[in-house]
Amino acid sequence: MLRDDINNAVKDAMRAKDERKLSTLRMVNSTIKNADIAARGEGKPPLSDADLLGVFQKMIKQRQESVELYDKGGRAELAAQEREEIAIISAYLPKQMSDDDVKAAIAAAVAETNAAGMKDMGKVISVLKAKYAGQMDFGKASGMVKAALSS
Repeated sequence: MLRDDINNAVKDAMRAKDERKLSTLRMVNSTIKNADIAARGEGKPPLSDADLLGVFQKMIKQRQESVELYDKGGRAELAAQEREEIAIISAYLPKQMSDDDVKAAIAAAVAETNAAGMKDMGKVISVLKAKYAGQMDFGKASGMVKAALSS
């Protein structure tokens, strides 16, 4: 499980005295615990590995936005710190799909759901999320789905 991998990585980072990795992994653990608490408050079980991938992607997206702001503000040291955190968190995501693979997956999902137009976009996205959680950027994928359904 991802949780075990992260906890083992925390121990390894402690032994190696890798402060950046240690603080990032502790932050990841904290985010996971907060997400579990929120799920429990809604009467749901603790997050599965697939749910955790979504949490990790959200964390990465937040850091990418911070990098842009730091770069615009001339804060290279803070941008570099965020990039290091992105690299550490990304190590726990599955390999990202190429654009060609994403297009093929979208075509398969459109065929599977018999999507005919924009009103079926939600069905297609939900099929993609179920099959490819953590493997594709759904922000980009939604634009590709729109293009596929509008043509």
